[in-house]
Amino acid sequence: MIKLIVNADDFGYSRAVNFGIIDAFTHGIVNSATLMTNMPGAEHAFILARNNPDLHVGIHLVLTCGRPILDDVPSLVDESGNFKSLKVLLKGNNLNLDDVEKEWTAQIEKFLDSGIRLTHFDSHHHVHAIAELLPIVQKLSRKYNLAVRRADNDAIEGVPAFSNQFLHDFYGKTATYDYFEDLPNRVQDGITVEVMTHPGYLDNAILNGSSYNTDRVKELDILTSIKLPATVELFNFHCDNNLD
Repeated sequence: MIKLIVNADDFGYSRAVNFGIIDAFTHGIVNSATLMTNMPGAEHAFILARNNPDLHVGIHLVLTCGRPILDDVPSLVDESGNFKSLKVLLKGNNLNLDDVEKEWTAQIEKFLDSGIRLTHFDSHHHVHAIAELLPIVQKLSRKYNLAVRRADNDAIEGVPAFSNQFLHDFYGKTATYDYFEDLPNRVQDGITVEVMTHPGYLDNAILNGSSYNTDRVKELDILTSIKLPATVELFNFHCDNNLD
């Protein structure tokens, strides 16, 4: 039997995204989400998470969206005080590792202050997989005892992996109604696989702030309408063995 983790990224982005993720959990196959603690919808997401304790919630660490929690991380922001874009970040534009560690620590501490159990992390735009940031990822994983999403299908060196396999192609045109039917042909029997998803409804925040917007509604419809193949079952975070 394949154990399936369907993780909804961007929890906390906005109220519409939050409500979509909760509907994908209560009426669909989403069983995990990762929360952006720096975004305007974070407090709303914390409330929804507390009201839905069976939803497994990790943290979606951010370096490329919105504004940082801290106001003393100058290497991470542009002239308007927003995080730099992914394009600028990947150019290695004076990225200060101390600033990254401080900001990500602040994001994690904000999550912990919510009282919600935190057990894993990933990142917006997969920036935790940037080689330069490996020492920080390792340090935070050890400090907070957190499993970490794989980079493509490779485990991050020196940290426990959140799953045995990671699929990130449920996105845009490849987020289809028959996507999960094909999992037994792509995933070895007996392992745990994480599928990254982005369900949500639409509001001004997501329409104006993200290039990935209307497809979130399509994802939500898929995730709340399909049935899993007989050889695939949702990972039970309360009963199944540890992922690592």
